Amino acid sequence: MSEKLFEHETEESMTREQAAKKLRELADAIERQNEVRVQAGDHDVTVDVPDTVSYEYEIEVKQGGKSEIEVKLAWK
Repeated sequence: MSEKLFEHETEESMTREQAAKKLRELADAIERQNEVRVQAGDHDVTVDVPDTVSYEYEIEVKQGGKSEIEVKLAWK
């Protein structure tokens, strides 16, 4: 069983345009630097992203107008 060394999750309200900008910044970091840097509190973590990853894309449409889009990248 593996133990998590670091986990960071954030949730905030923003405009659609702001959310798209954050996604573009994340995509650019993965594509250009092959890594993602996360700064959270006292933690400053850089995650190396390999050339091949598992990509998962999920959309949930719920009654009452609440919907979700989740994107997940994973690797060994």
